[in-house]
Amino acid sequence: EVQLQAFGGGLVQPGGSLRHSCAASGFTFSNYAMSWVRQAPGKDIEYISAINGAGGTTYVDSVKGRFTISRDNAKNTLYLQMNSLKPEDTAVYYCATGMHRGQGTQVTVSS
Repeated sequence: EVQLQAFGGGLVQPGGSLRHSCAASGFTFSNYAMSWVRQAPGKDIEYISAINGAGGTTYVDSVKGRFTISRDNAKNTLYLQMNSLKPEDTAVYYCATGMHRGQGTQVTVSS
């Protein structure tokens, strides 16, 4: 059974940083692309970043230069480093692979 358990949400001031991690199990982690998506209040799910098994990455324009996705295949763990956070980054963040999505973690950016 695919399990994705995310950690790292919280309340942060604008300009601050947070780091998400996502522990994966139930599949061969290194063989699969992983992604982060988010859902802001009242909005649809939004893709924000993905990383393939070899470490190639993609980002939505709104987070380029601020967010960094990475993975540790030895630890079956996905990361999202979020810097220079803005109020519009407030959302529930999920790690995902294929049709599977873990439980979300709330990020609130507010002064």
